Amino acid sequence: MAQTHRTGSMRQALRREAPSTVGLLADEQDFAAMRRYRTFTFDDHTAYLQQVEGLLRALTAEEVHTTVALFDPEEYEEFCTAAGLDPDSADSRTRFTAGIAAVGATVPYTGQPIDRLVPLLINAAVCRATLEYATMVLAEAGECADCGQDIGTTSFDRASRALKSLLDGAECGVHHLVCSIPTEDEPLLAVLHVESGEGARPRLDHTEGAAFVTVLAAGMALESPGGIVIRTTVPGQDDRVRGWRLQRGRLLPLTAGEVFSAYCTDADTGDPVAPEPGVDHCAGYAIPDDDPHH
Repeated sequence: MAQTHRTGSMRQALRREAPSTVGLLADEQDFAAMRRYRTFTFDDHTAYLQQVEGLLRALTAEEVHTTVALFDPEEYEEFCTAAGLDPDSADSRTRFTAGIAAVGATVPYTGQPIDRLVPLLINAAVCRATLEYATMVLAEAGECADCGQDIGTTSFDRASRALKSLLDGAECGVHHLVCSIPTEDEPLLAVLHVESGEGARPRLDHTEGAAFVTVLAAGMALESPGGIVIRTTVPGQDDRVRGWRLQRGRLLPLTAGEVFSAYCTDADTGDPVAPEPGVDHCAGYAIPDDDPHH
């Protein structure tokens, strides 16, 4: 009996050492697509989400580190076709989930309610797709006709330094940065949240940071029009909004009036919009540019 108890304790300890991945069908459309498989036994998306949340809590109670991965039915079908697997199989779904844990959009589970976890996971997927597309743009940028340097590499380095300058110039607080770049295929949009304190290094999500720099670099490489907006929140103060436009690969600060106009104009209709209360529209500050071709 003692030996059996010891064996059970050892297995429980090993279970804590084995990370777990849970594939999640985030929206009802994806959930409906999986219902065509006989072995997928759920018939209600809300109940399914509740069951997933219960599983995540149970794993956490066992002290198992758990990652949630976005389960895409189309990618799953392609995976099964390529691997010669039966898609109507729990084993195939498990294999696919294990794979996307390594290369797909994931979020570590830290006890978030399911209604917070789903938007985080969708945001991670959007961030990853944006990063992949912007990386492709940089890879196809070619070499500079004047100096022979790789345009993608030099643009990425310049964008990295530009982000550092943007954060160095911002005051302490919580910053919400948005970079938007129009391209021939689809607009590129990157969002970055940063916390900065006195004398401390800015805190940011590295995946968001990589996507932001890559999108900005793509705009620089293409010499596309575009822009960056930073909204800064400090407790007890009005939010401050600053902006820059991307012109021929350089970030140029907007005036306070230009920031106000951009924030108080409907992007679709061009009609004026009432100013948001508790927001100061401020001029951007100069961002050094070290590109020798400008």
